[in-house]
Amino acid sequence: MAAAFGMEMLNRPQREAAMQLDGPVLILAGAGTGKTRTITARMTYMVERGIPPRNILAVTFTNKAASEMKERVNGMIPHGKGKEIVMGTFHSFCVRLLREHAEKVGYKKNWIIYTQSEQTSLLKRIIMRLLGKEENYDPAKAQMRISSAKNTGADLGDPEKDTDAAIFQAYQSEMRALNAMDFDDLLLLGVELLENHADVREARRALHKYVMVDEFQDTNSVQMRLLKALIGPPYNVCVVGDDDQSIYGWRGAEISNILDFERFFPNPVVIKLEENYRSTTPILHTANSLIKHNAGRRPKTLWSSNTGKDGVRLVITQDDKEEADMIAKEIEAAHLQNKAPWEDFAVLFRTNDQSRVLEQQFRQRRIPYRVIGARSFFDRREIKDLIAYLSVCHNVHDDINLLRILNTPTRGIGNSTAELAREESSERGCSIYVVLCDPDFQRRTPAKNREAVRLFTDLINLFANSARTPGVQVAELTKRLIHDTGYMAYLEKQAKDPEDFTNWQNGIQSLLQQMEGYDQRDRASGLAGFLDEISLNDEREDKDDITEKKGVCLITMHASKGLEFPFVYLPGLEQGLMPHRRSFEEGRMDEERRLFYVGITRAMKKLTLSYVRWRMKYGQKQSQLPSPFLRELDRTYIIEQDYSRYMQETVTKEEGLSFISGLRALRSDKKPS
Repeated sequence: MAAAFGMEMLNRPQREAAMQLDGPVLILAGAGTGKTRTITARMTYMVERGIPPRNILAVTFTNKAASEMKERVNGMIPHGKGKEIVMGTFHSFCVRLLREHAEKVGYKKNWIIYTQSEQTSLLKRIIMRLLGKEENYDPAKAQMRISSAKNTGADLGDPEKDTDAAIFQAYQSEMRALNAMDFDDLLLLGVELLENHADVREARRALHKYVMVDEFQDTNSVQMRLLKALIGPPYNVCVVGDDDQSIYGWRGAEISNILDFERFFPNPVVIKLEENYRSTTPILHTANSLIKHNAGRRPKTLWSSNTGKDGVRLVITQDDKEEADMIAKEIEAAHLQNKAPWEDFAVLFRTNDQSRVLEQQFRQRRIPYRVIGARSFFDRREIKDLIAYLSVCHNVHDDINLLRILNTPTRGIGNSTAELAREESSERGCSIYVVLCDPDFQRRTPAKNREAVRLFTDLINLFANSARTPGVQVAELTKRLIHDTGYMAYLEKQAKDPEDFTNWQNGIQSLLQQMEGYDQRDRASGLAGFLDEISLNDEREDKDDITEKKGVCLITMHASKGLEFPFVYLPGLEQGLMPHRRSFEEGRMDEERRLFYVGITRAMKKLTLSYVRWRMKYGQKQSQLPSPFLRELDRTYIIEQDYSRYMQETVTKEEGLSFISGLRALRSDKKPS
């Protein structure tokens, strides 16, 4: 029987986990320990033992994970029986439930799901109605507060006195009137249905007699309530997770769900998967030495039979530019010398801003890369605006970028004028800029917009002429654009709080520094050359799907969970970055340590940790302290290196070897023939 589904391929704890079918089961699956293989073998074993597939429910956190699991199970279970197992996300489970019983929670059967953008549009309308056109209340922040309140059960206060509460009340009322649910409603109303309607609850318990939950450490309080309502005696529930990889507390995940599992489901069988099939002994030993400093965790020690060839490097560099230069050089060398594919390399960082200097070095060396789980530096609002201006200066017939900057900063050219110009350009078969420059079009434009259109076209003409000047300095051109358009004053007005404006300033400063470097390096190519350079590798669609793109992976530590790479770099291991400064204020040091642990355990063959002495922040050089987490790492397999000193010694050694080989060549030339 075992051969039918590959049970012999599992190690002893994996087999035990796969064959323990009755009662509550908690599988503590450490990083790289074959969790997915164990789960799919368990479902296959259930069907082999005669459990009807329709009685099995498997819940995952993403559609992609559910799809991959379905594919594996369908390949292992014969006669198409695997397709009868119900697999999906918490949200998809609740959608099926609510489609059947919508009336019981006060909705009509034809209810709809509102996307994030639809929610934002609705909130904009509500804010305008409640607070007036002049009110600068951010609908995105309102959306976050509403979502948080729904997931935590927090009271936003009295709608008569509190703005947040008034918006929340109006939003809920409008959603009901529209017969619409948002993603948080799906879970909350699913829970309400199971908790308050015994007939629905009992029918679901009779159908889903065996429940499995993947990534259990990421469940929040609402999802835990859903499981408790769905699963009754004899509690045939199997949850799989790793408290050491619980890194989403900031968005509502409750680590207590996995730490206190016994409180929810009595007397569970607890099975640990500790043999790691991903990483080498030096990497795992280092990871174990870090995570043991977290109090209250479920103890486990990852190990591997792969002793590996390399220790873990810990490198100090002078500044973030040298750090990025080191990473780019080493990846380029490994690719050229050892033929290692670009996709084998990953750089994991704590914050989105860290990608900027890395992208700059990669573009300069023409190393292909993909940005996963973070906005590319060139996706930032302020950068896109300025690049759009430069693109239009380079080519005034670039309609897409022209529409972006037409009323940015606000200059009195409304949407109706823009739409009129767009329609006319389509009818005449010319660019929008040609239409805007047409005196006849300007005469037909309302008087209040006419002057604004003329001033805009004059501005673009002026800068387009400057952009065509041979040897133009891109940085100086951009500085004049920022000044003449009043762009900084516009950003300051747009900022919801001072930190927003500071971040935008920092982004612009970084862009100008990159331009200055380009001007020194390649002045002859001018603006066209700069735009070409930043367009290299600029394929950021589907950036969250790692399979859709090629190149070195630049990824946040949060987005890296579940992934693995042969060669991993973890830069920026400094106090204030890792752990992040906010973690001190919010009491999340343990979660930051888990995040660092997740980063370390992504590496398969080689791991390089690095930190800097100085880092550019807000356009200024600031001294840095190494991360306190680095002191917690056991040094058995760690090789420490001062990069600046190492490079000087290497250069000196190479010069010495070159001198000696030169002498040898000279001597051989003098030998008699």
